[in-house]
Amino acid sequence: MTTSTIHRSSHLASRPRGGRTGPGRSDGGRRAHEAAEDLCGAVFGSLRRRDQREKGLQYVRGLLATPGRKSIRNIAQQIGGPAAEQSLHHFIAGSTWDWQPIRTALSQYLEQSSPLTAWVAQPMAIPKGGEHSVGVGRQYDPHRGQMFRGQQAFGIWFTSADVVTPVGWRLYLPDEEGAAAGAAEFEGGERSGETYEECAVTGVLDAVREVGVPARPVLLDIQNIGTRSTMNRFADARLPVLARISPAARLLVTDPALPGHGAGTLAARDVLQNVRALRTVVEWADPLYPGQRRTSLVAAVRVMMPDPSPARRRHLTLLGEWTDARSMPSQLWVTDLARPVPVTPAVLLRMTKQARRVSASSAHSVQEVGLRDFAGRSLQGWHRHVTMASVAHAARCLSETGMPVGRDLV
Repeated sequence: MTTSTIHRSSHLASRPRGGRTGPGRSDGGRRAHEAAEDLCGAVFGSLRRRDQREKGLQYVRGLLATPGRKSIRNIAQQIGGPAAEQSLHHFIAGSTWDWQPIRTALSQYLEQSSPLTAWVAQPMAIPKGGEHSVGVGRQYDPHRGQMFRGQQAFGIWFTSADVVTPVGWRLYLPDEEGAAAGAAEFEGGERSGETYEECAVTGVLDAVREVGVPARPVLLDIQNIGTRSTMNRFADARLPVLARISPAARLLVTDPALPGHGAGTLAARDVLQNVRALRTVVEWADPLYPGQRRTSLVAAVRVMMPDPSPARRRHLTLLGEWTDARSMPSQLWVTDLARPVPVTPAVLLRMTKQARRVSASSAHSVQEVGLRDFAGRSLQGWHRHVTMASVAHAARCLSETGMPVGRDLV
């Protein structure tokens, strides 16, 4: 779908504004519901039937209005009871509409509203105790460094000067899910036998390819994902990437003037510790505490990843951040980013803080729109639910920024 194909539903656009809100609704809730109606009208163009667009709007409104867990039953109670529950269940779990055009339209709409700064990919752990949800298992959450029982998903977030909201999703399926389904590839794009890293990288690349906006850096805020395989896949896709790297990852120092050059492969943490004398102080705004400025010590080193193929031995930059000058670096990243010129350590460090913006947003808003609340064995149902929840999240985000919503995209 191109930008020119995104249009507002005439039915949704004609709804009088006075009918959007009920008595007692807060100004924030009213603005979110107004933004939701306008946003749904703009991004639901791929839903060809009027009743599907109506159901989509109902579902998004229900996600915004329902207190507590956003199950289909609880949403239905907000908008019409048992009959609505059956109708909404079919819309999410039993219908055939494609969620990808809606995600694409959402990204394109946001790009025109507030141009993209960077894509940010983060894992989202979804704790679940039962056996009746797709992808449930005992899994390790590297973002928090602990085991849990539930699902593991990867969110692809659109970040700009004004907007931080998810626009793409991929669910990590343990091997037994693929074996039970008896299929090599699922309708959502997930593949049987994918590793955790393959699932994350494929999810990001697929989401970004679909959107068709100008290339922007991808920030992989996923522990230890800055491997040779990941960096090569992004290079092949011609997408600049900034990825977390394991302290133990082996690298080659390429600058003859720096310690470690000619010494063979070194652990990333040792490469950075060898250049502590080159660290500079960088100030940055903390998204977790608006208005507060913090400082870190930062160093950047030109490196290569060892590769059997000489053609793939590309120059990269290893970035280290220290919050305690006497300790090991607290954050390690690797990137092939070459623009803007020069890409200074300060520019790279501040770019990594986009991940902190996503963490700040998800901490208070993911539960509010029910991104973790789908229950069911249907992978397609999960994708449709998180797509609607992403639209609800974007509507809430746009309403909080005070940006105009509801402009036609032409």
